[in-house]
Amino acid sequence: MHQNPSDDQIRDILASIQTVAMAGASDKSNRPVYGVTEFLQRQGIRCIPVNPRLAGRQVLGEPAYARLQDMPTPVDMVDCFINAQRVEAIVDDAIQIGARIVWLQLGVINEAAAAKATAAGLTVIMDRCPAIEWGRLQPAR
Repeated sequence: MHQNPSDDQIRDILASIQTVAMAGASDKSNRPVYGVTEFLQRQGIRCIPVNPRLAGRQVLGEPAYARLQDMPTPVDMVDCFINAQRVEAIVDDAIQIGARIVWLQLGVINEAAAAKATAAGLTVIMDRCPAIEWGRLQPAR
């Protein structure tokens, strides 16, 4: 069973990330992913929306892409706001693009995907929200 990194490690991750792919991005302001994206942007983190429905459009000032592989910019972290059954495919893509962290949002639990990402050398945080952890852990940026 997957074990999340320690609070100190999560604090260090939040302090170090520069660019995040938001898998399952939305252009609807009432969706949690929209609020988390806004929050991370206010912390100085570039958030790139990834959602096939939004490809070619702008979300919170950033161009949206259909897939992780379509992004022209490397990312530190992939934040997954997607159905748990779709996470394994996103993990495969995150490995392919060289992301170093996969973050599965609250309620997104996929042990097989977490094991695959961990075996490939990625750090996995599961069933947590970076905005909540930010408020709880207060990383230095």
